[in-house]
Amino acid sequence: MTGAAAVTDDDLGDVGDLGLFGPTSVTWRVQLEPVLWVAGMRALLLQSLHPQVMRATFQNSALFDPKKAWPRFQRTVGFVGTRTFGSRADVEEAGSRVRRLHSTLRGRDPDGTEIALDDPENLLWVHNAEIDSYVDVARRAGVVDDAEADAYVAESVRAAEVVGLDPAIVPASRAELAAYFERVRPRLRLTDEARRGVGGLLTPQPGAPTGIALTLSSVAAISFSTLPRWARRMYGLPGLPTTDLGVTLALRALYTATTLLPDIPAPPDVARARRLVREAREVREARESRAG
Repeated sequence: MTGAAAVTDDDLGDVGDLGLFGPTSVTWRVQLEPVLWVAGMRALLLQSLHPQVMRATFQNSALFDPKKAWPRFQRTVGFVGTRTFGSRADVEEAGSRVRRLHSTLRGRDPDGTEIALDDPENLLWVHNAEIDSYVDVARRAGVVDDAEADAYVAESVRAAEVVGLDPAIVPASRAELAAYFERVRPRLRLTDEARRGVGGLLTPQPGAPTGIALTLSSVAAISFSTLPRWARRMYGLPGLPTTDLGVTLALRALYTATTLLPDIPAPPDVARARRLVREAREVREARESRAG
């Protein structure tokens, strides 16, 4: 992109409080894409491979109660939406609520060792598994190129601060993310708690609208194939390069298909973000056309 074509949030006029990111961020553009539902499920599958995190989640969460799983899922989606598109005041309120909750939750390993859900290492695992999933699916689907993918990871450090992480320890590039996973992989494995949690993802959620419940189960099944090869092997699935190629082609086809669909109804913050991202794109395209 040429300097003449560069667009900032200020070019869109008085648009109010844009929160942590804004319409010219890579984060808004990525998170608005429907194909990222696959990434959300990938994140849950990847997060489940950390024994301590999964054990503490099992001991404290409604995730494993079929009657409470759907409301919990809705709260998680709501938090991510507020963190991404909400005003700074809304983000701080949501972050404070999550930090307070995490500070009260404790689990125990089989040997009696206490597990703190708000331990920085545990929070960092949850964050990195989420961001790696979003950026991997977005890049493979064709939503972003390599440079934009790195920009997305760098922007995500702001999201990590919301849950109480020190930005100094949070990966700010795909290379730093890869180095983190190399460091933590020896501690990962598929536990009984993970099997139970993942099994729930693959079955329609009680209380969810029928169409959504079936869609979530289907997305979860697809998301297995998007996991890193080493993670697929932990789940007992083939970790073959051909799977990676096939899934990448499928993600690109899915992304292309979703760009042809009309926007589905969304909360006000998301609808506003869609409008502002479109306006930013139009300004950029007009400048590129004039720069010729």
